[in-house]
Amino acid sequence: MRAARAGRIAFAALALAGCTTPPIAAGVAKTVDRLVIAPYALHEACVTMARGDKLDWRYESGAPIAFEVHYREGGAVLAPVVRDASSGDSGTFEAREPRDYCAQWEAGASGAIVSYRLLLRAASRGAAE
Repeated sequence: MRAARAGRIAFAALALAGCTTPPIAAGVAKTVDRLVIAPYALHEACVTMARGDKLDWRYESGAPIAFEVHYREGGAVLAPVVRDASSGDSGTFEAREPRDYCAQWEAGASGAIVSYRLLLRAASRGAAE
């Protein structure tokens, strides 16, 4: 009973924790080569996005990992981009609402070595706003 409660507390602490890396600036690519992620551990890179901003992402892994782009709303974590058991992918995510978004990589039982690139492209701010 105590172990189950401790596990729930640890999970809640992880869910409520902020990103583990400094924020990403618009127009400056964040590139990480050969990041070692321990078994069942995760790595996040977060960015503050305005409506219409785009986050270009690309990653490769030597072992299958779980990848997502997520945000927090109230007590919930919502993930508009999810890739399970993936060894690589790329794409572009466009923010519909201004908030902090995080790219997250989670290793399985064998751990993983991940290389990734993130680029925040600011929406053009013009007469339409």
